[in-house]
Amino acid sequence: MDTARTFSEAQAKRRGNGIGGGRTGRAVMLALAAGVMLSGCSSIMESRGYIRDPILTGLIQPGIDDRRSVEGTLGRPTFTSAYGDPTWYYVSSTTGRKPFVRPRIRRHSVLAVRFDETGNVAKVDRSGIDEVVYLRPDGDKTPTLGRERGFLEDLFGNIGRVGGAGMPGAGPGGPGGP
Repeated sequence: MDTARTFSEAQAKRRGNGIGGGRTGRAVMLALAAGVMLSGCSSIMESRGYIRDPILTGLIQPGIDDRRSVEGTLGRPTFTSAYGDPTWYYVSSTTGRKPFVRPRIRRHSVLAVRFDETGNVAKVDRSGIDEVVYLRPDGDKTPTLGRERGFLEDLFGNIGRVGGAGMPGAGPGGPGGP
């Protein structure tokens, strides 16, 4: 009987001293679980586009640099203008994304290098997040030209119009072949 009592006392002491037992152990487990849950709410930063270096972008001088020197200093542009004066755009943006929430733009910058007809830098423009325009698309349908087809016509509309190989109506000439 004496050994049974000592054994149960030893078990009780062990339960209170472990990580999962006693008040201290529960507090540690609770703090650990809270830390894991809160780490899932941290923001994930994503950088896209041109990684802007203020020192390099400051080196581009109108009237001094040309296309070759700009490409040598900054690299290839993110995109170029299709119309108007030839312009190279270097675009960079950093977005922050939290779980279950849409990404938000944290930083955005555009460096526009405009060239004259001889290929020399005419003007350098910089813009930031203050000029970003947020668009909200209209949820309505876009109207299309032509008539509106029903579900069954969409489903069975091409039956009989297209023939298989070797059948009348197959081939580039339409009905009867070539």
